[in-house]
Amino acid sequence: MGILNKLFGQEKERNTMSNVKLAIIYYSSTGTNYQMAQWAKEGAEATGAEVKLVKVPELAPQEAINSNPAWKAHAEETADVPMVEMEDLEWADAIIFSMPTRFGNLPGQMKQFLDTTGGLWANGKLINKVVSGMSSASNAHGGQEATIQALYTSMMHWGAIIAAPGYTDAVQFSSGGNPYGVSVTVDQEGNMQEDVQEAVMHQAKRTVTIATWVKQGQQQ
Repeated sequence: MGILNKLFGQEKERNTMSNVKLAIIYYSSTGTNYQMAQWAKEGAEATGAEVKLVKVPELAPQEAINSNPAWKAHAEETADVPMVEMEDLEWADAIIFSMPTRFGNLPGQMKQFLDTTGGLWANGKLINKVVSGMSSASNAHGGQEATIQALYTSMMHWGAIIAAPGYTDAVQFSSGGNPYGVSVTVDQEGNMQEDVQEAVMHQAKRTVTIATWVKQGQQQ
């Protein structure tokens, strides 16, 4: 662990104040990924980044939402959160996505949104965006890694730069251990595993740091 601790220290030393513009785009039915998005916003703003937190449109029928009290309550509580627009993608230097897994894949709501970005992609507007992903499920091996990798496949088509957390901080080992992105396990009472907030904030700061380097390089 000596070498890892040295690397972790170097990563933290490189986190400096930033003028990066970050969009946090999430989908959440009962609130887990909304909470993760809020923690990411907190972490990014601590670096000086300008942050927009937006959600993708809900596709489920109102009857399905009403049938689940937690889903209905969360939809009502977050009614004022802005919907993502294509302009948010153009504006952003970096983007963090957060969504639950659906059978090891992206939820339909997030996939449908990504499918609408073809115009920006065709015009080269998504090239070199720095991106990172997070996910959740109700058990430790419920498809979170596959969901984030599915997201990253689309990001590679964009020509984006993927900023995975890897093992750049020791918190990765106490918060689920997923090097692709924070991977949350939520029990039946809605509780998450330890150190998730710290891990999300680290991932957000790392994403902003890498976006800062990219932005500075493009300005030279």
